[in-house]
Amino acid sequence: MALVRESIDFFDDFQKRVDLGLRHQGYLFVASSEEGARAQVALVEAQRSWGLTDVELLDGREARQRFPYLGKNVVNARYRQGDGWLEPRRLALELARASGSRFRLGETVTGFERDDDGMVVGVITDRGKIRGGEVVIAAGPLSGPLAMLAGLELPLTTVRRQKLVIPDLPQVPPDAPMTIEFETGAHWRPAGSGAHALWTAPAPAEPPVEEVPTSADFAFGLLDPSSDHALARIVPFWKDVWSSSQLRWWLQAGQYTYTPDRRPLLGPTEIPGLAVNTGYSGHGIMGSIGGSRRALDAIYGRLKPADNPFRPDRPMQSRDFDIL
Repeated sequence: MALVRESIDFFDDFQKRVDLGLRHQGYLFVASSEEGARAQVALVEAQRSWGLTDVELLDGREARQRFPYLGKNVVNARYRQGDGWLEPRRLALELARASGSRFRLGETVTGFERDDDGMVVGVITDRGKIRGGEVVIAAGPLSGPLAMLAGLELPLTTVRRQKLVIPDLPQVPPDAPMTIEFETGAHWRPAGSGAHALWTAPAPAEPPVEEVPTSADFAFGLLDPSSDHALARIVPFWKDVWSSSQLRWWLQAGQYTYTPDRRPLLGPTEIPGLAVNTGYSGHGIMGSIGGSRRALDAIYGRLKPADNPFRPDRPMQSRDFDIL
């Protein structure tokens, strides 16, 4: 939460200068079972104890009054208006522009340069060498293979995640929040004149790759009302979407990079001169700014290893679930 808060403050300030596509339209977690509703009540109590005091807990009737597109089977919902989303590509390009840094594109790292004492002092690419005072691996899913070039094995697992993109969907209220079924994790949000929809169910680990393939089964699982994680389970208009002859969609895919405890790896590694900023476990955009600052603080000694809960060599307790 600390990483996310710092990132959000930065995004809100940056949005005043450049358009990041930032929208504070809220996250709405909807439970359709009594068990899920009880879990939501407990989670809201926990969030408030952590200092997240602006989360609303709505019963089914209140939720349908606020968000009329919800189905009659909704038992309760938790909602936070301050949540939202932005356009990651815009963010990346604007950060690159504002940094004033020099970028060398289209080069493949083939190894790391070391001095006589074994300290990493640069990278070797297929076009030459790049030297620097500190080398940071911040390559998302490809961080593991890059670290292996230096003889470092990072505790990372890559999992394929897909996104359903529907460019034109008049049923979607443009001011709707991100709407998530608590029990399944299937969710959607407005995007342009349509919607983006996702499902982050448990998935097998796969090798990291540059081009991640998509599967039509992913789209059908969200769109077909008979699916056990269909979007129509809590929002009836998705049944009309499924039956429409005008439905057009495509898929995008990438990989999440997970650590065993679902927290990032930030700061120097056991190899002198080599640091990492990776392993955000599906929360990369949300934690990126706060995480990157902590990585730099750790590199430059402003954050001591004992005070860094994200240090790469920390003991980890495995967690086999995601928290939404």
